[in-house]
Amino acid sequence: MTSKEELAALRTEQVDEKFALLDVMTVGELLQVMNESDTEVPKAITQVLPTIKIVIDGVIDRKLQGGRLIYMGAGTSGRLGVLDAAELGPTFSVAPTEVIAFIAGGDVALRQAVEAAEDNSELSVAELKKINLTAQDIVIGIAASGRTPYVISALKYANEIGALSVGLTSNPGSEITKVAQHAIAVDTGPELLAGSTRLKSGTAQKLVLNMISTITMIRLGKTFGNLMVDLQITNEKLMDRAVRIIQNATGADRATSSTALEDSGHRVKVAILMILLHVDATEAEARLKTASNHIRQALDNK
Repeated sequence: MTSKEELAALRTEQVDEKFALLDVMTVGELLQVMNESDTEVPKAITQVLPTIKIVIDGVIDRKLQGGRLIYMGAGTSGRLGVLDAAELGPTFSVAPTEVIAFIAGGDVALRQAVEAAEDNSELSVAELKKINLTAQDIVIGIAASGRTPYVISALKYANEIGALSVGLTSNPGSEITKVAQHAIAVDTGPELLAGSTRLKSGTAQKLVLNMISTITMIRLGKTFGNLMVDLQITNEKLMDRAVRIIQNATGADRATSSTALEDSGHRVKVAILMILLHVDATEAEARLKTASNHIRQALDNK
């Protein structure tokens, strides 16, 4: 089968006949069919939850060893990887060096299509060499088609180095599923607009990346219950949110919570322990460190 034949055979490239009259539908009808189409995504993800769990366990294990989480993608897939990496900093105080995202074509590809870049199989390897990829790292290649050269070569290089390689695609049986150590193949089926993988495929990728990164952060102690206790406080809105988080976690009033946050050096975790354990910032920080930065563990060790 030629490269063109392989592309035409992909599930995401198929033409769904039930959308054949899309161009003559009313806006109301279009909204209905598009919404119904999108409901297929979480159902498809349900089928691969066991694989996602295995991936997350692997990510956590390597993160505990100091490994980095690295996303590689092109087009929509690359942009979603960059988005997830960018948001982990303010949400969980993750350093930019801990979660890294590369997109074929570089930063300009975030705003403009640089379609030819995805065919450059040497570019992604060069990016990984530049950051000195190690066996402790995790490389997640994101490609709706499952055949993007930029992503495939990155996963092959990750395998050579001994890093954990993960492929995220919407086409089961595609090349990425054969190259990656773990393949998350979410069969979202044909798109509303044939071949437009910014739709269901993109939605599936966003949901899966949310699962991987968020659950990893939860297991690494970045939350207390469902509270974002490791958020970065960079503006007035986030300062208010931080105070409310401390109130929710401790039951203290706003004034007490604000004072604790100030005395902690604007570290929510430390402020929470200061209130709950009746200790100063230095003692709270020491107990947090002993508990591997897990608030609940620090409380259990009191």
